[in-house]
Amino acid sequence: MGNMDHLSFFIHNPYWMFLGGIVMTLLWQSSSLSTTAIIALVASGAVPLPAAVAAVLGANIGTTGTIWLAGALVSDGMPKGDTLRIAMAHTGVNLLMAVTLLPFVHHIARFLSRF
Repeated sequence: MGNMDHLSFFIHNPYWMFLGGIVMTLLWQSSSLSTTAIIALVASGAVPLPAAVAAVLGANIGTTGTIWLAGALVSDGMPKGDTLRIAMAHTGVNLLMAVTLLPFVHHIARFLSRF
């Protein structure tokens, strides 16, 4: 299996792209940058739309890293009190959305491709 075959496995697997969206956003600390990069990859034909939908869902999870980082910095370690509650709510809502929508990325992509 060549290098492109390995890359194709990851690009065409929405679950790997979901994880990639999380990691990319955690590293860049910008879901806007991640989403822009994902849109450019879809427009160029490098990434199929279902995988891109999964990556955007991952970027929404990755963006919660910002509140955890900020909470750690203002709390001298693990976030506490209201900061912890805000971080948990932000992460929980995004996780719930991703877990709910991730199984349907092909249907979402089919719907989006109509426009």
